[in-house]
Amino acid sequence: MTQFNMAENAKLVRKASRIVAQLTTSQKNHLLTTMAQAIEDASDVIITENAKDIQAGKDKGLSDAMLDRLLLTKQRIVDIADAIREIVTLADPVGNIANLALRPNGMQVGKMRIPLGVIAMIYESRPNVTAEAAALCIKSGNAVILRGGSEAIYSNVALANCLHQVLENQGIDKNIVSVIPDTSREIINELLKQRDSIDLVIPRGGEGLIRYVTENSQIPVIQHFKGVCHLYIDKYADLTKAVNILVNGKTQRPSACNSIETLLIHQEIVEEFLPLAAKALADSAQVKIHACEKSLPYFKDATLATTDDYHAEYLAQEIAVKIVDSFNDGLDHINEYSSDHTEVIVSQDTSRTQQFVRAINSSVVMINASSRFSDGGQLGLGSEIGISTSKLHAYGPMGLSSLTTEKFVVIGDGQVRD
Repeated sequence: MTQFNMAENAKLVRKASRIVAQLTTSQKNHLLTTMAQAIEDASDVIITENAKDIQAGKDKGLSDAMLDRLLLTKQRIVDIADAIREIVTLADPVGNIANLALRPNGMQVGKMRIPLGVIAMIYESRPNVTAEAAALCIKSGNAVILRGGSEAIYSNVALANCLHQVLENQGIDKNIVSVIPDTSREIINELLKQRDSIDLVIPRGGEGLIRYVTENSQIPVIQHFKGVCHLYIDKYADLTKAVNILVNGKTQRPSACNSIETLLIHQEIVEEFLPLAAKALADSAQVKIHACEKSLPYFKDATLATTDDYHAEYLAQEIAVKIVDSFNDGLDHINEYSSDHTEVIVSQDTSRTQQFVRAINSSVVMINASSRFSDGGQLGLGSEIGISTSKLHAYGPMGLSSLTTEKFVVIGDGQVRD
């Protein structure tokens, strides 16, 4: 077998990126619609390949949760195809010219959305990312290099084969989508050196993977180390809303990065709210509590919270709890421990909620709504390729527009500068 050459592959993808950048919206939509159908039509082959990953995962002793993330069924393959079809329905940002303004000398100056070029995705576990990331990149006019985890290699290659077949049938360079067949850590290091060919790296996975990519990349990286999301219950909160938002934010899907990890309560409503919260958390999912000294008596079997607990992303039915003396103390705690992901306030006082929005600069700030809505699909992006908690160049859930940048367009009529 010929050894995979990362540098040569990146150059081929770079060349292919010029082709996808010139495709019209209708061409891209037709391409994606055909890809969605091709994936559905190949479901038997994909499931057969996926079974190899599942067996290898069992042999390696992967957890049931990890195996479930890997598993592809008929319905899950339909879901992948439907996710691509949803991307087809999204507005194409490429080519839009915004803020076209007339200058005193008669020139018009605006900014046009253009593709970034080549996106590298480094991700773990979920094979659906292969198809959905490819679709998002194609719709935004980018080529993509996909390096999935070794645990999903057969599934990822099977999905890539479907995409490549469609590209070849339509006479388009298949290197628009490249799935790296080499699963070694060394190939990631090689990938992260290809700064002449790759414009942006998006890692998706655990904090360890993202830190490794950030520390070793010579290419700009979208960073999202962890989601330490806070829920602050103000003294002017509607307690029914507060309990519902707490339970949904913590227990609906605790392994998600937008789940609540720290609960803050204004000291004036502690006696009313904490008994309700303690019962709800115990009844819904028997959530493990790390409580501050003042809140400890309100919970059965709680442990005393430490500083580490307020930094923790539990990703489990587990939460840190703290009573704060004032609204400003709540703000101070969030600003001290925030991971810049998502913060929520529950309050009926509009002046307090507006002050919260101004004082907290996490990528998503929410008023009287569950943190679980901090998601590209829920926020109206249609789909997301990742989440950024660094402010350059994107912040928060990233949709199609975040896979583009802007160039100046100047329209003149013979003007020359004095």
